[in-house]
Amino acid sequence: MSDREPPRRRVPGPGRPARPGAGRRPGPGARPARTPRPAPRPRPSRPVPPKAIRLGSPRPRLRLVGLALGLVLSVFVVRLLQVQAVEADTYAAKAGQNRYVGQVLDAERGRITDRNGIALATSEDAYDITADPTMFAPDQLEISDGPEQAAALLAPILGQDQDQLVDKLRPENKALRYVKLAGRQTPQVWQQIKDLKSALAKKTETDTSSVNVLAGVLSVPTSKRVYPNNELAAGILGWVNAEGEGGGGIELQMDKRLAGEDGKIRYAQSGGRLVPTAGSTETPAVPGSDIELTIDRDLQWAAQDAISEQVEKSKADRGYVIVQDTRTGEVLAMANAPGFDPNDLSEADPAALGNAALQDAFEPGSTAKVLSMAAVLEEGAATPQTHVVVPNRLHRGDRLFKDDVDHPTWYLTLNGVLAKSSNIGTILATGQLGRTQAAANKVLYDYLRAFGLGSHTGLGFPGETKGILAPPDAWSTSQQYTIPFGQGVSVNAMQAASVYSTVANGGVRVEPSLVRGTRGPDGSFTPVPKPEKTRVVSQKTAKTLARMLESVVDDEEGTGTKARIPGYRVAGKTGTANRVDPATGKYHGYTSSFAGFAPADQPRVTVSCVIQNATEGSYFGGQICGPVYKQVMEFALKTLQVPPTGAEPADLPVTFTR
Repeated sequence: MSDREPPRRRVPGPGRPARPGAGRRPGPGARPARTPRPAPRPRPSRPVPPKAIRLGSPRPRLRLVGLALGLVLSVFVVRLLQVQAVEADTYAAKAGQNRYVGQVLDAERGRITDRNGIALATSEDAYDITADPTMFAPDQLEISDGPEQAAALLAPILGQDQDQLVDKLRPENKALRYVKLAGRQTPQVWQQIKDLKSALAKKTETDTSSVNVLAGVLSVPTSKRVYPNNELAAGILGWVNAEGEGGGGIELQMDKRLAGEDGKIRYAQSGGRLVPTAGSTETPAVPGSDIELTIDRDLQWAAQDAISEQVEKSKADRGYVIVQDTRTGEVLAMANAPGFDPNDLSEADPAALGNAALQDAFEPGSTAKVLSMAAVLEEGAATPQTHVVVPNRLHRGDRLFKDDVDHPTWYLTLNGVLAKSSNIGTILATGQLGRTQAAANKVLYDYLRAFGLGSHTGLGFPGETKGILAPPDAWSTSQQYTIPFGQGVSVNAMQAASVYSTVANGGVRVEPSLVRGTRGPDGSFTPVPKPEKTRVVSQKTAKTLARMLESVVDDEEGTGTKARIPGYRVAGKTGTANRVDPATGKYHGYTSSFAGFAPADQPRVTVSCVIQNATEGSYFGGQICGPVYKQVMEFALKTLQVPPTGAEPADLPVTFTR
């Protein structure tokens, strides 16, 4: 035996495959060795699942949820049917009411012009400051004092009380969408509000805690009445109130013509702004017509300047001047002093408002003696040369009458009675109108009525007085003798002027007029109807009266010498009457007057001046109204280009020798 160990047989280990024929040689016919199977891998251990919890059936809960959803959907369906089918119209109307806003479109008020087309009253652009109260509610502004904050900002700009603005911005009707805060404000006022709104809006963009309390303040374009000549003709024009309606004068008398017809607009809005795509409906406004007056602006200025100066100089209560075309009856000027500025009534004296020339009733005094002379001449009771013996005192009825001055017995013609303005002579002359005093009273009354006393003038002016003229059977014992010389009867200044225009017009009374016509929005002019004409006395009587009235001015014995106009023949009459104080109803002070026309032989213009209660200097009509008459008449003759006639003045005797 050998000392070497026999070779070891290799046994295939796990993971190492045995090589084929290892350990022995394969022989012929030997079977191939089988490949051993790999050992199975060990399986990983699985976690033991927890014990499953068995849930209840979901079907009951699904049924409950489905039932609830069904009920909710049913409510929505029922409500939807109610809104869209049953009450569709009602809700549509409510929606439209809340969405759409209606506003009035103010018509442009017509102008008032003088006879030459010069504007005396016109309108300028303005704005109504409005608001939507719902935009000041707490749920809109998210603050509780929105109206108070807005009112505090607006009050100083609008010049209104802050509490009143708060009441407008917080109305009782919570659904109210439109209120007017201030009417007819200037563009400058609205610009101030717009600037303030813009500043607040910009602040809200950077400061989320701030609120634009003026977002609900809006504006509506309108117009504001303006009187470019301030006080000139204010008594005629009147004024317009805060609502844009005529408050006096022509503005009130012709309000419907001037106002036109307002329009309407209805539009959709959101947040106070127009929604252009939602459509709108509009009824356009129709502008008012222009009113053309008979007044001449330059003549009006001259009359107003003259009477204002004399009233101030005499420290009188008031005065008025009327200028009238004797042929047409047109009033060329009607001035009052003191006056007022219709642009700012807050500064006006309430006693000066209105048109005193038409609204004051006063006893005319001696200017009414022309009426008595007209009756005497027309009835043939006397002529200008008739002798009248005038004592210093005359006893009639229960009174003793006198003239304005003590005098010896005057030996006057009827013309002299008028020239020297004798009360006693007038009583004696009118006593010849009837066989009895009662019969004479009736005749005189008929002439007074024919001349227009006791009746409205025909102007149709608001507040015009027709004066006082009692029927003759109601005249007291004293009135039977005072009415012939202008006491115990009252007139307005237009009636007094119309008397002299009637004489100047050959005895035919032409109804006075202040309006020439209207001019519509299309530019067409419509004249007023022709004035009514009435013959009062014959042309012969009128001419005789004109010659007698010349003696008042031209004769040295006359009382109206201060009314003389170089180169012109002037006819006129002075008046100085005891004045009835309107406050007490008793006589106090005097009514001073002068009325007349020129040229005396070819009359063209009548001027009448009245001054009430002059307290400084003279109070006689010839002394304080004569110069006013002269100043205004000279201006009128030049303005109307009336030349002197060149004829010699009448030279009727004033006195006679026994």
